[in-house]
Amino acid sequence: MKYRRLGNSGLKISEIGLGSWLTYGTATETETAQACIHKAYDLGINFFDTANAYNNGEAEKVMGDALKAYTRSSYVLATKVFFPMGSGPNDRGLSRKHIVEQCEASLKRLGTDYIDLYQCHRYDSDTPTEETLRALDDLTAQGKVLYTGISEWSAQQITDAAQTSKRLGLRPLVSNQPIYNMFERYIEQGVVQACEQEGLGQVVFSPLAQGVLTGKYKPGQAIPSDSRAANNKTNGVINSYLREDVLQVAEKLEQLAASIGASLSQFALAWVLRQPNISSAIIGSSRPAQVEENVKAVDIVLTDDLLAQTEAILAEVKGFAPMR
Repeated sequence: MKYRRLGNSGLKISEIGLGSWLTYGTATETETAQACIHKAYDLGINFFDTANAYNNGEAEKVMGDALKAYTRSSYVLATKVFFPMGSGPNDRGLSRKHIVEQCEASLKRLGTDYIDLYQCHRYDSDTPTEETLRALDDLTAQGKVLYTGISEWSAQQITDAAQTSKRLGLRPLVSNQPIYNMFERYIEQGVVQACEQEGLGQVVFSPLAQGVLTGKYKPGQAIPSDSRAANNKTNGVINSYLREDVLQVAEKLEQLAASIGASLSQFALAWVLRQPNISSAIIGSSRPAQVEENVKAVDIVLTDDLLAQTEAILAEVKGFAPMR
């Protein structure tokens, strides 16, 4: 495993991280989820990401239980706050009340005294950014949180938040967690530049496009019965990738990956990690073998020629607008 600094902070995280969206506490049984976490740790992954909203807290419980086997200082545990955790008007968003209460709830579910990286899961237009940032800073001062970040904020929102933190003398945000893969590249238009300027590193999710960049979905063929798409038909995100032109491009990318002795997933992860501002690519896994395969991506070096061939293939997909 290789490690990168998280933005301008001194924290080093593994280039491949393990996440728990759509899997742990839901589709993946607890025993299997724990096996994936243990495999990841054994392979050198030290960055583990979850959120309070993932299966209403169950993913945090699974992640926390599995990580209790290890020395707390040996891994970096990340979770998030924003989405509804109840039916009340204050059970959502980024108000001081919701942030503080949900931090306490996450600590209990995770079974730990502190959260390494506490992230604002989305931007809250109903709460002043100053209120959100002061709440995060207070939690950091109390030692309940070590670092703070955001997820899926726009370039302007990131810049404004960073400038507000500087003006108020608050501890800076260190990370942004956006979606990023070969098909979903919006962060290249402003977000990466804003983060580089303000000292935030990217910890990207869905680097394998919900499994489309693993090669399991083939053009002109039925969806595999054991796949995420077959077993979670309400997941609009993956359904938006299952276009014939997208699958044809994925097949061509798989052939290009094979030319250097790599799997499509390894190739796709190496492509994501070509960006120096990206600190970690967060994978999901339903089997330990998937983790073992994907971590090999950190050793793949993509030449300029390979990158040019990749861009030419990706140009064949027109008007791609995935659901979120």
